[in-house]
Amino acid sequence: MEPQRKRWKGSTYGSECGSDSWTVYPVLSDEQSQDVELVEAFAAPVVNKKETSRLLRELSSLYPMSGLQHIKRVRAVKGSPQPLEVLLCLVSDAPHMEILSIDSLLPSGVKNDAFGEPFRVKIPARPPLTRPQFEQAGKHWPTSFHEDKQLTVALRGELFSAPQKARMHAYMMSAVTAAKAGSELGMEAVGAVVVDPSTEKVIAVGHDSRGDHPLHHAVMVCIDLVARSQGSGCYSFDQYATCTFTPPASDTSQSAPSSLPYICTGYDLYVTREPCVMCAMALVHSRIGRVFYGTACADGALGSKYKIHSQKDLNHHFEVYRGVLEKQCEDLTSQEGFQRRVDY
Repeated sequence: MEPQRKRWKGSTYGSECGSDSWTVYPVLSDEQSQDVELVEAFAAPVVNKKETSRLLRELSSLYPMSGLQHIKRVRAVKGSPQPLEVLLCLVSDAPHMEILSIDSLLPSGVKNDAFGEPFRVKIPARPPLTRPQFEQAGKHWPTSFHEDKQLTVALRGELFSAPQKARMHAYMMSAVTAAKAGSELGMEAVGAVVVDPSTEKVIAVGHDSRGDHPLHHAVMVCIDLVARSQGSGCYSFDQYATCTFTPPASDTSQSAPSSLPYICTGYDLYVTREPCVMCAMALVHSRIGRVFYGTACADGALGSKYKIHSQKDLNHHFEVYRGVLEKQCEDLTSQEGFQRRVDY
């Protein structure tokens, strides 16, 4: 169980709850997160386990079960007088069977008395991609599994070390502070921070600024501020004290545009609320490295309604994590809703 969350009592780092009060989890693709898809097959006990190798050769020739290389054709059964069971074929390979029997499943050339009574079983249609899928698949039939150990650790919420979480805590606190500043100006309470993880340097801090322009979501503001840090950018947010960026290096303006990387290449984004579709696509085009968000959004494009970052037909993909300072980010949304009701 997750530790009980502590209440946040301040806005300065050190006075609010520590980084051990929240857990960060990866936002996976549908293929990685959905339940194991099953397909029906016929199986039967092996009467004499010494004949298993021969039976497998004959079955593999008769019913190769192509596309199911992840399936182990034999499974052990504890406490049974016939301790081995073997997959015969998919149900779809014998569609016109009226009575289920070994004689109807196997031709006369196969030694039918080597099998017990056949039965139906559901087996995983695709190889498992995560340990939870592997464990779920194993409840139906054994499969092979090539584990991504880093993903397994991430799914346990243990990917990041305590010092890493402390830095993440500080970055998201900057986003929370920016969100509050924007809210005080009548904007939506959403803040964002872009960080260069290789130097641990904050590149840009921004908040929702749609009072000036309908497209100026916090993420879009931050991306433009990153562009300004590189000597470019399309807008000015100088009127907002909390919207800041690192000034460009003196030689940046001298570099040819074609020699510069995409705006956010290799950078991390911390944002209090899950980005929308527009912001998610802007992050794709700007080549962001990783996105960390605090609280989900019903129309969010990085986990809730869509998963833009995992769309296979896009030419860039990035990692997404949720849950950083989740309680504080949720409080921003609830406080904003309360203020709107009061104003109304």
